[in-house]
Amino acid sequence: MRCVIARYPFDLFKTDVETSMDGVRPEPVTGACVVIDGRVFPVKQVGEVITGQDRRDFTIGEVARALIRLGFTCHAAPPVPSSGAGPAYGRPVQWDG
Repeated sequence: MRCVIARYPFDLFKTDVETSMDGVRPEPVTGACVVIDGRVFPVKQVGEVITGQDRRDFTIGEVARALIRLGFTCHAAPPVPSSGAGPAYGRPVQWDG
């Protein structure tokens, strides 16, 4: 899929994003996040890895829109600890624009 992040065009594919994030340790999540292969990553961390750009060069919205179009689920906030079996998230986010 062709997308523009920080004014640079990228051809991104879901499998390429998954491969790029394989072996990357997720940083602590304090804001917007994305679930990739069952692991929760900050959106900015994923954007930096898949584009090679500095995190200050792009917005969360730019990367989140691309990830959502690729079929990933993004959340505006990190999971809330719960006593249940898995992480509890708020509603998935749709970044429009």
